[in-house]
Amino acid sequence: MLDKKKVPSMVKDPQLIQKRREQMIKGAVTLFKQKGFHRTTTREIAKQSGFSIGTLYEYIGAKEDVLYLVCDSIYEEVRDRLKQYLDTSSSGLDRLKEAIISYFKVIDEMEDEVLVMYQEVKSLPKEALAYVLEKELEMTEMIEKIIRDCVEQKLLTLNEDQINLMAHDILVKGQMWTFRRWVIQRNYTLQQYTDMQIEFILKGIEN
Repeated sequence: MLDKKKVPSMVKDPQLIQKRREQMIKGAVTLFKQKGFHRTTTREIAKQSGFSIGTLYEYIGAKEDVLYLVCDSIYEEVRDRLKQYLDTSSSGLDRLKEAIISYFKVIDEMEDEVLVMYQEVKSLPKEALAYVLEKELEMTEMIEKIIRDCVEQKLLTLNEDQINLMAHDILVKGQMWTFRRWVIQRNYTLQQYTDMQIEFILKGIEN
């Protein structure tokens, strides 16, 4: 299975690798948002990142490596922020509502990165794509666990398939805040959007 440690680098200093790749990721997100992955050159990524193209290739093997690093970094950041927000003593439906609020908040904070990731992830090589999408399933499982706890407490009546689908539905509704922002964010605040989506999600399934 691919991981970011296996992205080729001629540099041996782990701290320097991390620093340069963080610069690279930030620069690439800006360019991919403006031009897309395929129309962005490695020379442009290097310039946007603040170093030469020769330096760029000391830390990657190909342009696809940059896209992989971008997607991997964004998923990790979303997952880590969500875990942080979910560090709470609440339980039951309150915890589920907090999970939805927290996830939507993370998406709002990282909307440019999330938009770029979902637009361009299809351009990843097969092995890298499988690895990156596995991280999306990890987030789905985090939401599934909270829903399942509500079912076990008899606060919701759902079977396993419904639990899984509901978790995916929550993730997609959060992403919609970014994908449809050109119209949704003109008409609703994040709080208004979140409150309505929680009502839609829970309506009809609470005991």
